[in-house]
Amino acid sequence: MEPVVIFDNADASLKYHPDAKIVHHTFKHPMKGEPFRNVLLQGYEVMKKYGANKWLSDDRLHADALTEEDAGWATTVWSKMVMEAGWKYWALVVSSDLKSRMDMNAFIQLYYEQGVTIMVFTNPDEALTWLKSKN
Repeated sequence: MEPVVIFDNADASLKYHPDAKIVHHTFKHPMKGEPFRNVLLQGYEVMKKYGANKWLSDDRLHADALTEEDAGWATTVWSKMVMEAGWKYWALVVSSDLKSRMDMNAFIQLYYEQGVTIMVFTNPDEALTWLKSKN
């Protein structure tokens, strides 16, 4: 089944894969502030509406983008919302750059401690295949 495109613009895209209940965002460049938060909030709304529990984050082009304020918001406000909505699996796609991977460690640790099963990839197709294999 083809994914449902929630939006696709110059900044990001957000899709929903109904066959596997996956929310899938792709950042097309580094994003900060309200545009960054809006992508995550719209993904949360999709998660709630369809009962999704899997999230694919394609952040390969989002390297070095998070401000302290955005990181704080993501780890307090947004994380509480998606955990309450039933988030269980996260496929995180990062660039092959080592620094980009290291920058995500705090998020990975936080969500892992909250019960999210996480895998990190450099290829979005592999990430999608992994998420589709999860019940």
